[in-house]
Amino acid sequence: MLLVLSVSLVVAKSKSYYDILGVKKDASEKQIKREYHKLSLKYHPDKNPGDEEAKKTFVEVANAYEVLVDKEKRKIYDQHGEEGLKKQMGGQASNPFDIFSQFGFGGFGGQQQKEDERRGPDVTLDVHATLEDLYNGRIVEVGVKNQVLCPRCRGTGAKDENDVKTCDSCHGKGVKITVHQLGPGFVQQMQSTCEVCGGKGKIVTSTCPHCHGKKIVTGQRIVDVTIEQGMKDGHTIEFENAGDEHPDHAAGHLIFKVVTLPHPIFTRRGDDLTMTQHISLLEALVGFTKTVTHLDGHRVELTRNKVTEHGFVMKLKNEGMPLHTVPSQRGVLEVTFVVDFPPVLTPTQRDAFAKIL
Repeated sequence: MLLVLSVSLVVAKSKSYYDILGVKKDASEKQIKREYHKLSLKYHPDKNPGDEEAKKTFVEVANAYEVLVDKEKRKIYDQHGEEGLKKQMGGQASNPFDIFSQFGFGGFGGQQQKEDERRGPDVTLDVHATLEDLYNGRIVEVGVKNQVLCPRCRGTGAKDENDVKTCDSCHGKGVKITVHQLGPGFVQQMQSTCEVCGGKGKIVTSTCPHCHGKKIVTGQRIVDVTIEQGMKDGHTIEFENAGDEHPDHAAGHLIFKVVTLPHPIFTRRGDDLTMTQHISLLEALVGFTKTVTHLDGHRVELTRNKVTEHGFVMKLKNEGMPLHTVPSQRGVLEVTFVVDFPPVLTPTQRDAFAKIL
């Protein structure tokens, strides 16, 4: 009876966050991010429309990532489990789409910003990617300097939060309404900026020693930018409200633009790849077998058993770039053969060619 009970408890036990992400308990932050990257792309609802099981898995993966990537939450989880984490952290669940967008994934839906929300200007930066990155996918860590709210005063500009008062002159509105009587039954209303608070609605009676009352400071952080398989040059990856912070309105978006670095062997053309392969005159006449190392390390065999003309193009299906929308499908690899003619021929070689040809 006890044996049956213990087996039932094991079956009923839910998977750990480490099992959900498929990592070991001592996994590094980089390993956790890499596995989250793969799983969240695989199970995203936009890639699995109508699949409730995939949606459920996507949420589980996001929840596991949120905990394990946070040092404090991970420590509590390791010591006290999921229930202990809920008790200590208040049990507030995050939006899995918010976590996904913070990771810098492109091309998916999710939470859209309110159109009427006032926000600052967007910031666009280049993120350099090799052809290997765009073929295999990669998480690129980018250091970003930007304007952030002062951590000491939290954007109030005051030494103490109690030193921020509502303006008595405009009652916190920042503007004043003046009414002028123009005649019997006619009035004119004039709106003007409050001269006491300067239109801010608040009066600060002390100065923060950290930001000197400016409310903002220069910050620096590392942003994980996800380069997805098949992304093209110029593709943009957007982080919502991750630009310069401002105390009076929402931050603008931080946008990364993919800039492809040149490759010594391959050149990209849409979803296809092109390359040049040199062969000798002898190989051009009698045939050859050559191998080329592809962008993910696999070997591509180039074989000809007939005469190969200078400039001949060999097309290999499914050896090009992965399609961004369907990475399992690939474009074409076009190989242009260049025949390296000998600079000179000896009399013996000349006579031999004359006899053969």
